[in-house]
Amino acid sequence: MTDFASLIAPDRGQKARLIHIVDKEGFASWLKKRPAEDRLLLEAQRFDGKKVHAFAILPRGSEFEVVAIAMNAAALSPWCLAALAEELPEGSYRLAEGEPGQAALGWLLAQHRFDTYRSNTKDRERGHRVLVTGEPARIELAIGLAAATALVRDLVNTPAADLGPAELEQAISDLAKRSSAQLKVTSGSELRDAFPLIAAVGGGASPDRSPRLLELEWGRPDDPRVAIVGKGVCFDSGGLDLKSASGMRIMKKDMGGAAHALALAQLIIENRLPIRLHLVIPAVENAVSGASYRPGDIVKSHKGLFVEIDNTDAEGRLILADALSRAAEAKPELIVDFATLTGAARVALGPDLPALFANRDDLAAKLDTAAREADDPIWRMPLWDPYDEQLKSDVADLSNTSGNAMAGAVYAALFLRRFVPEDIPWAHLDTWAWRDAAKPGRPKGGEALGLRAVFAMLQGRYSVA
Repeated sequence: MTDFASLIAPDRGQKARLIHIVDKEGFASWLKKRPAEDRLLLEAQRFDGKKVHAFAILPRGSEFEVVAIAMNAAALSPWCLAALAEELPEGSYRLAEGEPGQAALGWLLAQHRFDTYRSNTKDRERGHRVLVTGEPARIELAIGLAAATALVRDLVNTPAADLGPAELEQAISDLAKRSSAQLKVTSGSELRDAFPLIAAVGGGASPDRSPRLLELEWGRPDDPRVAIVGKGVCFDSGGLDLKSASGMRIMKKDMGGAAHALALAQLIIENRLPIRLHLVIPAVENAVSGASYRPGDIVKSHKGLFVEIDNTDAEGRLILADALSRAAEAKPELIVDFATLTGAARVALGPDLPALFANRDDLAAKLDTAAREADDPIWRMPLWDPYDEQLKSDVADLSNTSGNAMAGAVYAALFLRRFVPEDIPWAHLDTWAWRDAAKPGRPKGGEALGLRAVFAMLQGRYSVA
């Protein structure tokens, strides 16, 4: 576990190497103001300031300073210091002008590694690069955001053999113990009776990977109730509608929604937001066996609606349906769910943009504003009412797919909406939870996408008195 607190420190005048942050547009004018020696040094290094994230070293006797190129030096992104934190020698650093702000997040995360499965211990030995900042109030927030992001990454990166429903339960139990929260686990015959869709999806798994519904409650009973729901499919084979080998390759990440929900709960608790938190995570493995649920089966949901199974690989919306129904029973004033739900959302928006669906325009607007301020982009998609009729079933209340190859993310969101009462504001984030290619501070693999946006919205909505 990375000790993020050791990588950032309040500025008390301690010795630290200077980092000059310059953007491409301002590099030429900045260079003109530098001593002739610096201009010659940069020219010798062929450093022309045209490449974002590039940096150069300016020797200062036995020490040195750094000049780095950012997209916008006036408004630092979370990732503009990440390349430096990955590559500079260990030691302490501070910005020559201004403060890092949210760029501290990238500085911290660039020094985090998922190395549980590396046998070479030398790979784990990394020197600390400490960022000195005059914003002490932001240090704790930056550490919390980094820890929450790392939690998502580590959970998603863990192989499914080592992270099934039981291990996901343990991760939530650990948070409950640290925060004096209450954890309720529903499994076995009780799960089959109360949450049949969750039981059906997880029914094909081996006994040691049996399905369960995990609920954590924290906060004062008289505070506003907020439900956070996360899709916890610890591995998705597709069920009897089996995925291809390539489609199954990274399905260890299909619990990415649960990882986001758990990390958000951690942020809420650590920052003591004045809410009554209800974390709801259905944890299953969608496996193949004689006990697997079948196409054509009809299952009565927790809400009482009968659902015809058109495709067993559309399992995430099924377990979320029961989880959303459970969350709604407690009458929260807000429900937010995270799910790695559809490939269609990725076709529409690519890997970087979680698709946002919301049943209130004001909620969507607040999330959009928070996402921009946190530099954690999301993109709103429509809950298009005319498509709802495509979820009709000939023999049940509704089908779990539309049978239409188009607008898959919309149909999935419309399915979920059937299980959320109209009087409860609700936001659904269809996120990828994965990074296909590395960027500074963001290695290939599990990733938190939309986490900081939702937390920023909750901070604005429920400010601490």
